[in-house]
Amino acid sequence: MTEQKKRRPYSSALRQEHAQATRQKIATAARQLMIRKGYADTTMAEVAREAGVAVQTLYTSCPGGKPGLAKLVYDITLAGDARPLPQCDRPEVQAIIDEPDPVRKLARYAAMATAILRRIKPVHRVLRAAAAASPTDAGLQDMLTGIEHERLTGSRGPAEHLHAIGALRPDLPPARAAAQIYVLTSTENFEKLTEVCGWSEGEYEEWLATMLAAALLEHPHDEWLAN
Repeated sequence: MTEQKKRRPYSSALRQEHAQATRQKIATAARQLMIRKGYADTTMAEVAREAGVAVQTLYTSCPGGKPGLAKLVYDITLAGDARPLPQCDRPEVQAIIDEPDPVRKLARYAAMATAILRRIKPVHRVLRAAAAASPTDAGLQDMLTGIEHERLTGSRGPAEHLHAIGALRPDLPPARAAAQIYVLTSTENFEKLTEVCGWSEGEYEEWLATMLAAALLEHPHDEWLAN
């Protein structure tokens, strides 16, 4: 019994590591196929073959079938890896929380958002195109709607943090601030400014930091907003 108890944490860690690696392989294979071929022309069997897993493993890892697979791709691309670590516990978010100056705090947030948008843009574009081409695909439509609700909910974190430290404008409720963060950090805005308008990612990041400070802070630095 003692020997069995000693082995359990080790075995559990190995299982978790194996599951994480499997999810990463599946997401990488599906992402590459969807970007190359499109969502509609990417099959579950093809993804399983590319990832080197059984089709049943694919369905187990992605509840909900193909929309579930697309959500896995989106989530892992957003996070940057398959670790079961909430976004709020990641080092870049902790660095934002620990930054005492609200303007620099939003500059860090803008840098993090730009890096996420760079990763997620091709995936989001593929899924948007697929949803537009298949308006009756309820699973796909629901998945994209869910993503947007998650983005809006996630935007409440920085809004409520700014409110808690007294940096948010007093006439701006956290829910309204979250809505502004949600819109300013949309993939569509990032695409328009970097692709249509020809801005560099650095220019987008500076714009985002400036807009966030102007929209949210009670006393943004005049020198920052002048840039």
